[in-house]
Amino acid sequence: MVSASPLRDPSSPTPAREEVAEADAGPADSPQPPPTRLRDHASSLPEPASAEAVEFARALGSSIAIADVLHRRGHRDPDATKKFLNPRLSELTKPDDMIDRDVACDRLSRAINNGERVCVFGDYDCDGITSAAIMTEVLHALGGEAVPVLASRFDGGYGVSKNALERIFATGAKLLVTCDCGSSDHESLALATARGIDVIVIDHHLVPDEPLPAVAFLNPHRPECGFPYKGMSSCGLALSVGAGLRAALGRKLDLRQWLDLVAIGTIADVAPLDGDNRAMVRAGLLALRAAKRPGLRAMLRLAKFSDVPVTGEDVAFRIAPRINAPGRLGSPDLALDLLMAKDRTKADALAAEIEQLTLTRREIQAQMIAEATEDIEREGWAETESLVVGRPGWNPGIVGIVAGRLASTYDKPVIAIGFDGAVGRGSVRGPQGSRLHDALSSMTDCFERFGGHQAAAGVEIVEGRLAEVRERFRRACASGLASPGPDAVATETPVWLAEGDLPSQVLADLGRLEPCGQGNPTPRFVVRANVNSAREVKGGHLKLDLDLPGNAPPMGAFAPAMGDRADELSGAVVVT
Repeated sequence: MVSASPLRDPSSPTPAREEVAEADAGPADSPQPPPTRLRDHASSLPEPASAEAVEFARALGSSIAIADVLHRRGHRDPDATKKFLNPRLSELTKPDDMIDRDVACDRLSRAINNGERVCVFGDYDCDGITSAAIMTEVLHALGGEAVPVLASRFDGGYGVSKNALERIFATGAKLLVTCDCGSSDHESLALATARGIDVIVIDHHLVPDEPLPAVAFLNPHRPECGFPYKGMSSCGLALSVGAGLRAALGRKLDLRQWLDLVAIGTIADVAPLDGDNRAMVRAGLLALRAAKRPGLRAMLRLAKFSDVPVTGEDVAFRIAPRINAPGRLGSPDLALDLLMAKDRTKADALAAEIEQLTLTRREIQAQMIAEATEDIEREGWAETESLVVGRPGWNPGIVGIVAGRLASTYDKPVIAIGFDGAVGRGSVRGPQGSRLHDALSSMTDCFERFGGHQAAAGVEIVEGRLAEVRERFRRACASGLASPGPDAVATETPVWLAEGDLPSQVLADLGRLEPCGQGNPTPRFVVRANVNSAREVKGGHLKLDLDLPGNAPPMGAFAPAMGDRADELSGAVVVT
């Protein structure tokens, strides 16, 4: 891998790319950005920018390289593309057609006016935690009494479980608002209703056919919901409810103060960074740089953020994993407390504790990956069509990360399972485009429970069936059930850094392309350069000093774990 940037000393290690929050039942860790590499074969090089892309650059007032990226992604209209590059909050989709939004806001306003206690229940991942923080703080700011409660991987699992329901009842609330869960929790919500508790569900997951026992159900994926933008995560929906509640009460409240949390939850949930999400996340990234929230400011300081713009990749691989760390090892409440902390001393203490948990999570993760790799190599499973690994004592909050790393390393579908006694909980991951749900659906009799979607899933099995699951999953994958379908998105090819494009201009244009992530990947570039020096640096990494064509300034490049290639690099090279 070679990364080149005039903004960072290439001798300094790049930040560790960590996993992103799991979303729903066994949700996906965000795939790592596609690796860049020294190009060895001219046949793999991309075509140069077309004449249309060059003309597009003139119309946009941008570098040719960025215009080429946009043109290859289907952008053609300069005016529409300029709006894409400069999204505005004032252009967010009007929420008038969001079903049950008015009903939810009316019920919440009555709760505030009548002094009713509201329980805000969030899932244990980043989207659920940020949604719960937003909803709780908005209710407090508007004069309401709100008590936040979070789900736990280790005490009931995802959603409004029966264990979670007992904690909800203990708050004494008359109104329950679920955030990032609830769409399929019919039984638990019916029990809450029977206890005289009204329920409002704010969620964006799959919608079952059965009617939900709730006074309001906000989910853009409901077939009858006329809200045209379907990509919003629960944190964005929570903010929209906050705006509606503000209007229902006729009060003033600046909701932009919660955009930092919307940015974190949206990126961590691997939601598409287009439309409304793009506008909110762009504004949220600017708010994250300012870091007015004491807890986030403390976290960024410990994560060694420098005074540069916060990017989507920073959120995905440096911020979200820290927010998720407490919930992977125990209770997620610590992360919620950090986000909502008002006192700097308390925020510093919480951030320090979360930083330690992050280090612990990395150590456990590394050990689990090493043990899994040992089993794979010893048993010869690397030659099979899929991998199923599991051991007693593996942390069920980390098996998703392990499965994701193994899927990336071995380029095949993986099930990783942690056993507690006779029962194991596992996560399923695969290469980009894998149809994991299709493969698992062919072997449902092997599982005590399973759920998820094509990109990721969660399973529960009895230990005695591990070998059977391994063979059945292998057969399902060998038959092509898990293979990418015809609609799978191909990995985007890099584009040339056009001669005449100054790297500084391209970097400025990359800032306009942010936020990058799902649906708007960070582009990769190819450049012809001359190697002034190539040397191996500490850790077995490769450091290059490059001369670029034209009048461009020299550039440094850094390639993790490629130091052994230093001696073979000299003269003209092509680098991505």
